[in-house]
Amino acid sequence: MMDVPGITIVEMPHGAAAWREAVKLRERILRAPLGLEFSPEELAAESGDLHLGAFEAVTGAVIGCLVLSPVEGKPGACRMRQVAVTESRREEGIGAALVMRAEVFAAARGFREMTLHARESVAGFYERLGYAAEGSPFVEVTIPHRAMRKTLEAPTESG
Repeated sequence: MMDVPGITIVEMPHGAAAWREAVKLRERILRAPLGLEFSPEELAAESGDLHLGAFEAVTGAVIGCLVLSPVEGKPGACRMRQVAVTESRREEGIGAALVMRAEVFAAARGFREMTLHARESVAGFYERLGYAAEGSPFVEVTIPHRAMRKTLEAPTESG
């Protein structure tokens, strides 16, 4: 697994202060440019999801995050969504480290498949991490996306 010096990636409890900071990051990076905001109902619906945050070790600031949601009706599958890294910290490997850590978290919880809807502009990022595009591009939240999938390996006894 990839580690980024000076960055810690951990689970954030829904509703905690770090989670609220991650929501602000997600809104700034992913929602505001499209003229969208989170509703209280959308955020409340995330209470059963797994939230991971990348924290800057010195300041404790949330500089990246993502959400993992179980796929309804498909046991063993989860969907990665809302992956965001603060603008000033991109190209440092933080996004890749977040995704790889999310795969470990998901596999440890019994998930064997990770799905996602990647914005077409970043599909190559996920392909480099082993995700395969499926089907034709489609429009979601007004922009082109690709459905992608990766099979997760079961955790080993030693790791």
